[in-house]
Amino acid sequence: MTGELILRQRQPASFLWLYAIAWAGGAVAYVPFLTILLPVRLASLAGESRVEWLAYITFFGAIAASVGGILFGWLSDLSRTRKPWIVAGLAGSIALLLSVPLATSPLHLLLLIVAWQLALNMMLAPLAAWAADHVPRHQLGVLGGMLAFSPALGSIAGAAVTIPGLSGADGRLAVVALMVVACVAPALLLARPRPEPVQGEAELPPVREAPRRAMALAMWMARFLIQISEATLFAYLYFYFRSIDPGSDDASVARLFSIVITLAVPVALLIGRWSDRSGHPIIPLIGTSIGSATGLICLAFAETPGEATAAYVLFGLATTIFLSLHTAQTLRVLPRPDRRGRDLGLFNLTNTTPSLIMPWLSISMVPAFGYSGLFLLLAALALGASAILFLVARHR
Repeated sequence: MTGELILRQRQPASFLWLYAIAWAGGAVAYVPFLTILLPVRLASLAGESRVEWLAYITFFGAIAASVGGILFGWLSDLSRTRKPWIVAGLAGSIALLLSVPLATSPLHLLLLIVAWQLALNMMLAPLAAWAADHVPRHQLGVLGGMLAFSPALGSIAGAAVTIPGLSGADGRLAVVALMVVACVAPALLLARPRPEPVQGEAELPPVREAPRRAMALAMWMARFLIQISEATLFAYLYFYFRSIDPGSDDASVARLFSIVITLAVPVALLIGRWSDRSGHPIIPLIGTSIGSATGLICLAFAETPGEATAAYVLFGLATTIFLSLHTAQTLRVLPRPDRRGRDLGLFNLTNTTPSLIMPWLSISMVPAFGYSGLFLLLAALALGASAILFLVARHR
């Protein structure tokens, strides 16, 4: 390619930032709702059965998210348009979110959450494919760094809706809805991507020796292994710190989590920019997956609160950066340009299915081997991800 062609095919920074903020709207939608507002609502409806009902809601919600990601990504492929699906999903998910106070029983709440997950993925699946349609490969690293804002804004949203005196339980749902609209609407109204088919078949192929499908499968498996580690540690982080330091409380653990994912943003931006300029998009993924494994090993052998905190900072930074960069680099290996939405829906299974595996993994490991045994197993999974990515890098 000539320098003039590469310049013509670059997307403006305004589009990338508007897209990244819109993508963060998904985290703003589900992080405060699923981690704070939903459990509070469920406690008032289910009483002593709240733990069992939360498990049911998590299980069926994950299935709905999995189905919705594939279905609506595929439908947006068939219709050859993304924005109408994004708008419909945004409107539907907001309407269902605001309907939560109308649920009068745990079963009603479960059905509502299933519908909400479907609507949310009606928005997110075409939104993911929108980036695949327009962002060129030589900007995917920068985009991946920008996507690190997603967990950071999700955490900030969770902190914002719990500010004392800000609003009541129903009002907090409205606050979340307004924040989601504020994130997503600007991209729908103002983003103007350049229309060149920068990801089309006319470009130099991103895979030179290995088939695209094999590359896609390898990228899927690597993310899946890291996501199992991330989801498991996130679920048991509070209990782990309590085992190390009985004086730890939920507020201190939440602050640590927020600090780590906020620090990950500038680091991810720097690494993503380097990967674009160097032409080595997989190397940062290998390095961060090894960092995740190292953090887990350190957590397994930590004996003091300081050691545990340092180990978690390493794990949290590495994992957040990995997931952000991987989300963008996934667009590089999609096998069919006319089925990007469907294929990204299949990749979304790496985000949803770990929630189905994690409880059973923890139940089988922690009673017998403690948290150290669990974390060493998770470290082995993360090292497996790095080994898979090493093979991907060799066959590019």
